[in-house]
Amino acid sequence: MKEVIALVRINMMNQTKQALTDAGIDAFFVHEAHGRGKGFINPKVLEGAQQGYEEAASLLGAKGQMYPKRMVTVVVKDELVKDVVQAIIATNQTGKAGDGKIFVLPMADAVRVRTGETGQKAIV
Repeated sequence: MKEVIALVRINMMNQTKQALTDAGIDAFFVHEAHGRGKGFINPKVLEGAQQGYEEAASLLGAKGQMYPKRMVTVVVKDELVKDVVQAIIATNQTGKAGDGKIFVLPMADAVRVRTGETGQKAIV
């Protein structure tokens, strides 16, 4: 089992949900998130702000802000990871900064509370 965590733009959430459903993934979580990528900060401005220059600090406020995103979490069998990742990329890739990130992590176990089933039986 693997956990796939994707950070995507808010305005792409409906398309992302549809792409996951089309890929055969009906169960997933979506959370509100805020963040930024490293590309949004000018290193010279950051250096100036760290040295105490107020002008640089004020510029950093505009460029260093956190942007609203959605965090999608899916737990799937190993053989479905590639399909999930491809569906998310195909839906969210514009080639511009802010398209998002996808993380794939090992999942040690899962337990369905209602039945007590564990492992892959708990996620299907």
